[in-house]
Formats: sequence, C-alpha cells, structure tokens
Amino acid sequence: MAVKETTDQTFEQDTAQGVVLVDFWATWCGPCRMQSPVVEALSDEMPEVNFFKMDVDQNQETARKFRIMSIPTLMVKKNGEVVDQIVGYHPQEQLKQLLQQYVD
Repeated sequence: MAVKETTDQTFEQDTAQGVVLVDFWATWCGPCRMQSPVVEALSDEMPEVNFFKMDVDQNQETARKFRIMSIPTLMVKKNGEVVDQIVGYHPQEQLKQLLQQYVD
C-alpha cells in the first residue's frame, strides 16, 4: 500500500472512510523527511489503514482549518472524524500502536 497525496480539494473525500493517517509535511522540513520513510513502511505493514500526505505549503486551507502549526503533524481520522493528532517525529512502532487502537 502506498502513501497517497491529498489536497485541499480532495481531503474531505480522501479521509471520509475507515482509519486514515494524514502526514502534514513540507519539502524544507528536516523532521518531515525523517518521518516520511517511517510512514511509507507502515503503509506496507498496515493495509487496513489509508495513508495520505499533504504538503502544507501547497494546501494551506486544510492546514489552517485544522490549526496545523508545526510539522510534521500526523492526524488520525476514523470515519471522517479526527480522533488523534501528534506533532514531531515518531518511530514506526509508536505510530503502529497509535493506529492499532482505532483499527476494528
């Protein structure tokens, strides 16, 4: 399973169903570049979760709506509702535990 891009225009539809992890990032962000391969690896390990990334520089409307002030921010949604949000770099095992609690 690959991590897909989402945009201001597609965010609500992309994240409306199931368990979703959204990685808010930017190209200039060092910790974001560290987090990205962890999210990629987890997307292979957890096919029951939908993984998306959103470039906050190109999609400021959604970032503003959810008050994304620092990146990387990882948001977890379940059936369209935000159920968790963490900021900064997190190792794969920690993210897996976070997501596991929302998977049925």
